[in-house]
Amino acid sequence: MAQEQTTDSGRPDQTDRLSAVSTVIDGIRVLALTGEIDNDTGGQLRQALDVAGTDRPRIVLDMRQVTFMDSSGINILIAAHQDIAASGGWLRLAAPTDAVLRVLRLVGVDQVIDCRSTLDGTLTP
Repeated sequence: MAQEQTTDSGRPDQTDRLSAVSTVIDGIRVLALTGEIDNDTGGQLRQALDVAGTDRPRIVLDMRQVTFMDSSGINILIAAHQDIAASGGWLRLAAPTDAVLRVLRLVGVDQVIDCRSTLDGTLTP
């Protein structure tokens, strides 16, 4: 498995903020998220998910370290899913915490965006 780390756009030492570390594994961009996804941190996630000018992007959000997500996070995920699909690619969610998974299921995002229980599971077809 080829792996290349490309960016760190957050502050991992502050758990109430959002850290997004981007890694490429076998041509799939994996964004390892740490912290909270809310109105204050949403812009950072939106920027990390920007696929402008990218053909057929494949993106996995590793959500094992996301402690909270509100409706602004849901809106960002839906918009990113639509943009990525329009570019011929896909977005998958990996290993959301129980609190985040509860929110995803409550609003039905897990029925729209492929949500898998492990990171390895999102990297296979």
